[in-house]
Amino acid sequence: MPPKLIYDLLVILAAGLIAAVVCRRLRVSVLVGYLAIGVLIGASALGWVVDREHEIEYLAELGVFLLLFSIGIEFSLDELLKLGRHLLVGGSVQMLLVALPVAGLLSAYGLPWETAFLIAAAVSFSSTVLIFKALSEQGHSGLAHGRRAIGILLFQDVALIPLLLLIPLLTGEGEAATAADYLRLAIVSLLFVASVVALRQLLAQWLIPQLAAFRSPDLVVLLTLVCLGGVTWAAHAIGLPPAIGAFAAGLIFSGNRWTHQVDALVLPFRESFSAIFFVSLGLLADVSLLWKQPLLLFGGLAGIMLTKSLAAAIALRLTGINWRTALGLGVGLAHIGEFAFVLIVLGWESGLISEAQYRLLVTLAICSLIITPLMLRTGLRRIQTAADHDREAQPHRVPADVGEQAVVIGAGPSGRQIASRLEIAGKNVCIVDYSPLNLHPFAQQGFRTVNGDATQSEILEIAGVSDATMIVVCVTRDETAIRIVRAVRSANRSCFLLVRCRFQTNVPLLNKAGASEIVSEEAQANDALFAILSNFGTKP
Repeated sequence: MPPKLIYDLLVILAAGLIAAVVCRRLRVSVLVGYLAIGVLIGASALGWVVDREHEIEYLAELGVFLLLFSIGIEFSLDELLKLGRHLLVGGSVQMLLVALPVAGLLSAYGLPWETAFLIAAAVSFSSTVLIFKALSEQGHSGLAHGRRAIGILLFQDVALIPLLLLIPLLTGEGEAATAADYLRLAIVSLLFVASVVALRQLLAQWLIPQLAAFRSPDLVVLLTLVCLGGVTWAAHAIGLPPAIGAFAAGLIFSGNRWTHQVDALVLPFRESFSAIFFVSLGLLADVSLLWKQPLLLFGGLAGIMLTKSLAAAIALRLTGINWRTALGLGVGLAHIGEFAFVLIVLGWESGLISEAQYRLLVTLAICSLIITPLMLRTGLRRIQTAADHDREAQPHRVPADVGEQAVVIGAGPSGRQIASRLEIAGKNVCIVDYSPLNLHPFAQQGFRTVNGDATQSEILEIAGVSDATMIVVCVTRDETAIRIVRAVRSANRSCFLLVRCRFQTNVPLLNKAGASEIVSEEAQANDALFAILSNFGTKP
C-alpha cells in the first residue's frame, strides 16, 4: 500500500472519529458529520486529502457494498416479492416525477436534450445507503414505511442498468444498445436471480451449519467476505452494477437462524468502511461555489429538494402509506444519491457535461446529502406524532416452531444476565435496545435483536411483544420505564411484566402503568445495608 494512501486513509479515519464524537455530543446524525468533515479536509478547503489516483474511492466502494449487503440481510426474498408492486409503482413514479420536470426546465434554458436527459436521470437517484443507515439510527428501517422507502430506492438502483446502456446513444460514441442487448441482459439477470436462490439454499442447509459446528467466528467472517466479493464480482462480470451483487449477497444470507450472527460479525467492517465512504463523498465538493455562485447553488438545491420531496411523497402514498407519513418520509428522499455520480462522471468524460456543470452537480449532491439526515429526523418526528400513523402489521420474524416468547427491553448488564437465564429456561428471547452497539454481542450469540425506541408501538410489534408470555424491562431511567410499560400494556394485556426501577417513589407509578412485579434498586439496597448492619449488633 503506497505511503500516500496510508496517510490519506489515516486522516479520513481520524476525521471521521472526530466528526462522530462531535455529532454524538450534539445529538445529530453522524452521517452529517462524516460528509461535512469530508468537505473540510478536501481539496477545495484544507486540502489534507486529495484523491487524484482514485485509490480512496475504491476503498469507499467497499463501504457501499457492505452497507448494501446489510440491506439484503434485512430483507428476504419473500418480502421482496410482497413489495414487488410497491417497488415497481413507487420507484418508477418517483423517478419520472423528478426526471420529467428537471429535463423540461434544463431544455428550456437551452441545454441540449441529451445533456438535459442525463442530468435529469442523475438527479432522480437517491441514496439507498444513506437512507438505510439513517433509518437504522432512528429505529425505522424495520417498519412498514421504512421498508417501502428502501424498496423504492432499490428500484432506482436496478434502474441504473438500462440507463447505463443508453449512454452510448446520448454521447454518440459507439453503438447504442439494441433490443437484443436488453433481451440478453434480461436473460442473464434471471439466471443471476436463480443462482442467488440456489446459493441461499446451499448456504442455509449445508455450508453454514458445517462451519458453525467449528464454533469459529473467523470462519463465518471469511465465508461472508468471500461470498460478498464473489457475488459482487459475478454481477460486474455479467454486466450488472456491482452494488446489485452486494445486495444479492445479503439476500443469500437472509432468513436463516445464523442471519443475525453474520450481520453482527460484519458490523465492525461495515461501520469502518461506511465512515470512509461518507467522508470520501465530502471530498468531492467544491466549497468555492458557496461564494462564487451562491444563488445558483442554493436556488438549485432548494428546487431539487422540493421537487424530490413531493415526488417521493406521491410515490410513497401510492404504496399505501397515508399522506402524513408519506410527506414526513418524503423529505428524506429529497437528495441526490451516490449512483448519480456514475452518470455525472460518464457525462463529463464524454463531453455532454462541462467542467463547471460537473462541479456544480457534485456540490449540489453533497449539500443535499448533508442536509438529508437532519430533514429525515424532522420528518420521522412528524410520523411518530401523527394520529393516523401507518400501522401495517410487520412480520415479527419469530419462528413458529419455538417455545414461549420472552422479550427483554434494555441490553445492559442486568438485561444480559436475564436474557441468558430465560434462554436456558427454554424461552425464545428477543432483546430490544436503542443502541446497536449494546445489541452487537447478543446478535453474535444468536439472540433475536431489535434496534429502536421501545416506547414506540411499531418497535414492540417487530419484537413480538403481542405474542410474548414474559416481558422484562431493564432500562436505566424510571421515566422511560414507565412509558415502556404503558406501551407494552397497550400491545399485550395478559403477559407477565417484570420491571426494574431505581427509586422507590416510582413504584406506584409503574404499578398504575401495568407492571406485574417491580424490583426497586433503592429498596433492595436498603435491605442489603440493613442486613449487613444487623451482623454488627445494630439491629433495633
